[in-house]
Amino acid sequence: MKILFDSHALVWYLTGDRRLSRRARDIADDLDSQVFVSAVCAWEIATKVNRGRWPEAAQIVGVLHDITVAGAFAPLPITIEHAHLAGFLRGRHYDPFDRMLAAQSQVENVPLVTADPAFRSFGIAVIW
Repeated sequence: MKILFDSHALVWYLTGDRRLSRRARDIADDLDSQVFVSAVCAWEIATKVNRGRWPEAAQIVGVLHDITVAGAFAPLPITIEHAHLAGFLRGRHYDPFDRMLAAQSQVENVPLVTADPAFRSFGIAVIW
C-alpha cells in the first residue's frame, strides 16, 4: 500500500508517539508499503521548530533528509502540478502546508495519514 504522511503523523511515527493510530503504524511498518514523505513536511516541521512552536519535533527536523536518502521513506518533491492544485483546492481550510499535502495526495492518488479533520473538506482519501 502507498501512503503519504501528514507532518504530525510523521513526527508521531518517528518518535513512537502513541497518538498515531495503530492502523497507520501497522501500514507504515508493513514491508510491502511504500511510505512517502513530502518536502512540505520538512518545510513545515523546520518552520515550526525554528519558531519555537513544535519543540518535540526538533529531534526529527535534522534527520528527515537522512531518512529519505537511506531509503526508509520515499521523498515526494513539490511539483508545479501540486502547487497549481493546492492553490485551487476547494475547501475552507487555508493552511498552505495542509493544502499542499492534500494536493499531493490527490495528484499522486495516495491516501494521507492524518488525524486532522480539516483534510475532510478537501475530499481526499485519509487513513487513521
